[in-house]
Amino acid sequence: MYFQRIINDFLIYHALVSPQVEIRPIMNTDNQSVAKIIRQVLEDLNVPKVGTAYADKSLDAMFESFQNQGAQYFVVSKNNRLLGGAGIAPLNGADNDICELQKMYFLKEARGHGYGELMMQRCLDFARAQGYTKCYIETMPYMAAAQKLYIRSGFQKIDQPLGDTGHYSCTVWFLKTL
Repeated sequence: MYFQRIINDFLIYHALVSPQVEIRPIMNTDNQSVAKIIRQVLEDLNVPKVGTAYADKSLDAMFESFQNQGAQYFVVSKNNRLLGGAGIAPLNGADNDICELQKMYFLKEARGHGYGELMMQRCLDFARAQGYTKCYIETMPYMAAAQKLYIRSGFQKIDQPLGDTGHYSCTVWFLKTL
């Protein structure tokens, strides 16, 4: 565990000091690229198109969907090319102090470079700054790499879903106290 943390810290440091890599809030002009990335990743992973983020109405208007209080979507780019993103928003149908990590997806070429950990940290820092005390995530059983990231980030599996996301095909749930 100790050595894994050192490796993870190195990857995050490398991503931070690389002048070509940027994590920033989503812009309106990113909508089409972000929707394409998310759909591509979900298709690559054979995720069902119903009961998941693939069918969300917000997918084609991510900038607009994250303009509410307590919400922010971040994108990661390298050499001005979007590679993925993730967001924090209030968890629908839950207590006001619970947020949800939403639509955290990266193109295959971006995985394994520390961007997920870096993005996770950015999202959790934003969540804390907004006053959330817990963060919820839901995923698919076969998304093992994502689940490892969640566990390394301090999330714990829970037995049932929280809130009302509409993602009935996601059957693995995590919660983190911030």
